[in-house]
Amino acid sequence: MGRFIAENARWLAGGFLLTLFSSFGQTFFISLSNPGIREAYGLTHGEFGGLYMLATLGSAFTLPFLGRVIDRYRTTTVAAGTIAMLAVATVAMGLSASLPFLVLSLYLLRLFGQGMMTQTALTATGRWFAANRGSAVSLVTLGQQAGEASFPFLFVLVAGAIGWRQSWFTGTAALLLVALPAVFLLLRRDRVPLNDPVAKVRTVARDWTLSEVLRDPNFYLISAGVLAPPFVATTIFFHQVYLTELRGWPLTLFAAGFAVMSIANVTFTLFSGWLIDRLSAARVLPMFLLPLAAASLVAAFVTAPWAIFAFMALMGVSNGFSSTLSGAMWPELYGTRHLGAIRSVVVATMVFASAAGPGLTGYLIDAGVDYDLQLAAMGIYALVAAAGMSVVSRRIVRKPTSGSDHVPLTLRR
Repeated sequence: MGRFIAENARWLAGGFLLTLFSSFGQTFFISLSNPGIREAYGLTHGEFGGLYMLATLGSAFTLPFLGRVIDRYRTTTVAAGTIAMLAVATVAMGLSASLPFLVLSLYLLRLFGQGMMTQTALTATGRWFAANRGSAVSLVTLGQQAGEASFPFLFVLVAGAIGWRQSWFTGTAALLLVALPAVFLLLRRDRVPLNDPVAKVRTVARDWTLSEVLRDPNFYLISAGVLAPPFVATTIFFHQVYLTELRGWPLTLFAAGFAVMSIANVTFTLFSGWLIDRLSAARVLPMFLLPLAAASLVAAFVTAPWAIFAFMALMGVSNGFSSTLSGAMWPELYGTRHLGAIRSVVVATMVFASAAGPGLTGYLIDAGVDYDLQLAAMGIYALVAAAGMSVVSRRIVRKPTSGSDHVPLTLRR
């Protein structure tokens, strides 16, 4: 692993930075401004959740069209444009003074932060690596865990000193002065996979077109399970202030839980990458939702403060598996030529799920539906989806996906 990292440091570091700075568009970061936004605009939990859902749905509908640019232009061009637009979004968030402007700011944050930053990083990594794709994806996605571990704490400190609006401008500076020049220098040359004479011969899918993928039943069965983590995680993080108020937990204690989640996330991101390289993503698929189900049930039924660290650790395990699978599974099943278009649809559905979570649960909270009951329902869904993933995994491993025309190729590293 040390040699692999040293030989590919520039591409791994560039992808890491993209996923790290995607934090500005992720729910766990935006939700830290939740109290300030609701106070500034006089919004209830449900009203703000609805606006957030509207902005996120807009980004989900845009992403399938915008996300395929990675198939047509160089990675460095797409990455630079995405970072610049995310910087514009952070400025807009700090300057927002009306509800339409707020929704536009959220839309840009979600589209270019959660959507395009991650899309660019994982699509490029999926193309650049084959024999060690799982390990490469796991290293790149560590940027998300690094953001989850550090950015909430830093934002709370900065916002406490200068206010939540002004804190967004520090994000602008970080994007333009650190992320943009660093990513441009690191990714200015694309990586070409090298022949690996000692690699095993493995069955590799041909390059599916997007229309072929959309006609494949397995795509929808897998997507049903892939939607669970963004729905559950986004819901819990978006309503983290409400949950802490409901339980009587200090918000600072909850924020400290992100570090625990990140440790678990890092550990199982690396472990899942190693496992995928040895077993294949299809064989790893059934297990990634089980910790998520446990996390939801702990959050629903355990009220003691230690529950924060328990469900954060379990979510970290599930997120570690799902983030690596998200980067390694689709090129394994459908090839790399049209990977940008395929992943843009996948990411759009995940964004849709992340939009539905805060909006739906926010309105249910306003309607008086018990939040513990909602969390328990999420845990049950995750268990049912895990059972479905087990069936799909056996089907894929036992028989190549219909129409895939799998052919044996020498693995490329």
